Amino acid sequence: MPAPPRPFPRSTQPLPIPELLPPALSVKRLAILGAHAPHRSEDAIARAARRLGLEATTFDVLRTHRRLGPFAGPLLQRRIERFAPDFILCTRHAWRLGLPRLAQLLRGRRSAFWFFDAISHEGVLELGQLCDVMYTTYANQRGLWQSRGVPLVRWLPQALDPDLETPATQLRAEDRCDASFIGSGQYPHRWPMLTAVAKMCDLRIWGAHWDGAPATLRIAGGPVVGPRFAEVVGASAVSLGANAVPAQDSEYASASDRMWKIFGCGGAYVGPWVAGIETMAEHRVHCRWYRTIEECVMEVQALLADPEERVAMAARGRAHALAHHTYDDRLRLLLADQEMPFAPPIVT
Repeated sequence: MPAPPRPFPRSTQPLPIPELLPPALSVKRLAILGAHAPHRSEDAIARAARRLGLEATTFDVLRTHRRLGPFAGPLLQRRIERFAPDFILCTRHAWRLGLPRLAQLLRGRRSAFWFFDAISHEGVLELGQLCDVMYTTYANQRGLWQSRGVPLVRWLPQALDPDLETPATQLRAEDRCDASFIGSGQYPHRWPMLTAVAKMCDLRIWGAHWDGAPATLRIAGGPVVGPRFAEVVGASAVSLGANAVPAQDSEYASASDRMWKIFGCGGAYVGPWVAGIETMAEHRVHCRWYRTIEECVMEVQALLADPEERVAMAARGRAHALAHHTYDDRLRLLLADQEMPFAPPIVT
């Protein structure tokens, strides 16, 4: 019989959730420069801004650049100037506007760059240097970006979109399964964990780029977003998280936005533990964490064997995220020149 999981070591005590009272916002008009689609973070931020009473518009730099090439920059600049924002929030595709043109737009306006990814991309460093402040969703990357020449870096994880990420009202019988994973398959780091869970229960996978994955994995369909994402989560007894690359296993206080989406859709989440993750959610209160493949299998087995606790945990996770971890909460911090409470790991 396998030994019970070790208690999770704590590099720091859980941080108290700050009282996120609405600041006296001087911002009235927010321009978001990046990519636009109903399921993207840019759209969630725009909705949060409107709930906070701001006028907000997302400018789809990525799609406009792909369609119009060199004509995209001047066209977007005119549109943004007509909107007359007093705050410009950039995501990583904003660099396609052209850095000299972007510098003109930022002059005399408050600005921030919010970077969501664990790995760098073209233009990220330049955006971090150009905007007033760079926000990273990975806490221990603050020092990394500062060492590369970004003057001011703060920590701001992604969050739950309370309008879009809600439990499905109807489920499809063909989606019902013991466990599901929603994500891309081109990352071999994920395959051993998923293979182990698939040996133990009915695991189904949705997402793109699974052609090279082990044949034993059941790929149920392609990418799912919006209401379809909620249907898959609702039909799954357990919803899994998995890091894409080994480096993410040692990130501090980091989590994919998949976790928040699953919380919002009412799923029972089992995801990878990293030091400091208690800042966001508590083990066996809001979700279950795992450090090894064996722990992941054990946590899934335990939840499948206890439907009442599984449902109760999912409800606690959703209530916790709605109370403390929505895009409204994050945007209040950003517009008030603040960040999430940050306690670095204690070195012993």
